[in-house]
Amino acid sequence: MSKVDVLLGLQWGDEGKGKIVDVLTPNYDIIARFQGGPNAGHTIEFDGIKHILHIIPSGIFHKDKDNLIGNGVLIEPVIFKQEIESLADKGVDATINLVISKKAHLILPSHRLMDAANEAYKGNQKIGSTLKGIGPAYTDKVARTSMRVGDILTNEYTDIYNKLKESHIRYIKSLGFDVDSFKIDNITYEQYEQRWFESLETLKKFNIIDSEYYINEALSSGKKVLAEGAQGSMLDIDFGSYPFVTSSSTITAGVCIGLGVAPSKIGNVYGICKAYCTRVGSGPFPTELFDKDGETLRENGREYGSTTGRPRRCGWIDLPALKYSCMLNGVTHLVIMKIDVLNDFDTIKMCDKYEIKGKETEKFPYDVVSAEITPVYSSYQGWKQDIANAKDYDQLPEQMKQYLAALEKKVGINVAVISTSPNRKDTIYKEII
Repeated sequence: MSKVDVLLGLQWGDEGKGKIVDVLTPNYDIIARFQGGPNAGHTIEFDGIKHILHIIPSGIFHKDKDNLIGNGVLIEPVIFKQEIESLADKGVDATINLVISKKAHLILPSHRLMDAANEAYKGNQKIGSTLKGIGPAYTDKVARTSMRVGDILTNEYTDIYNKLKESHIRYIKSLGFDVDSFKIDNITYEQYEQRWFESLETLKKFNIIDSEYYINEALSSGKKVLAEGAQGSMLDIDFGSYPFVTSSSTITAGVCIGLGVAPSKIGNVYGICKAYCTRVGSGPFPTELFDKDGETLRENGREYGSTTGRPRRCGWIDLPALKYSCMLNGVTHLVIMKIDVLNDFDTIKMCDKYEIKGKETEKFPYDVVSAEITPVYSSYQGWKQDIANAKDYDQLPEQMKQYLAALEKKVGINVAVISTSPNRKDTIYKEII
């Protein structure tokens, strides 16, 4: 029996998961998304074209591979339809190799209104939501009032929809707002609702399945499965920098509940991190830079959100947070992204520990939101050269190898893959995986 290999982010999202899923897809039979929704933005570049996926797994460009949207994923029908149409414009017919779990939950237009209302009500204390309705939709899921994909195949789905919508509008009014207070993607609620119902017809064209049987039968038959995570481990609802987190389990444990597989069926865990750190929106970020180095990271790394377009906050790599993520996820292989962004630096820093109230610690603290954290750095000589022509590990600059060796030693996990540009072909394998 095969096992499910897992690929997920170890930081605050935007690590480059989409590229590596695309690179590894030829080694697998099925690529499966297990959590998150349209708040994700997985970018893939090849043939001179940039492709951004939000809900659909990143293996979709490989026609001979199957892709699954698992039960742990949230689907927003309008955004889903837009993705399908964008793929079709590129010659990709997703109906051929994409299946969808009946148990995946739907984001309603009123969920997106609630999201906007919540952020407006919180004012300066807002989370920094992508306003895609993620939090309210997961809230309904936990409250056992949500609408699932399988419901649209029944005669009762409009009743389910209307009952949920009415409860949402009551909530929005309780905050002092009404439906007309907000627009969704620059159109009125009524216009967006009509578009939402029209988009259900696109969803119905796909094979909507009992995905837990599908994935376990595939494993029993020897097929290889790669589970694709969204967001990052430091945004996990339980273990991230709460309350500045997403609303789902972004770590390896989330694969089990997001696909319906047993813990014993988890295989390799590929943990992806940038050679530095970024974060979008509010929340703690101990190594954030507010100087020229931070600006250089942002501009060289094109650090603007693929979902929101917002400029990302940038800083040096954070080892207490990284080691914490590796522990939670059981990471077996490290994948280092965007190391080329560091090409121009004379000195590169690495946060080895935190100083909190005069004491040093290598652990990620419970009170990270309120604690006054001073990063304790070690410094490394930069390589000051372009690495675009490097095709294997031996061709990388010696200073870069020293930086990577230090990272491996401190984290205790070997670097298996190094990405030297956004393009799928610029990928160096330090180890065979």
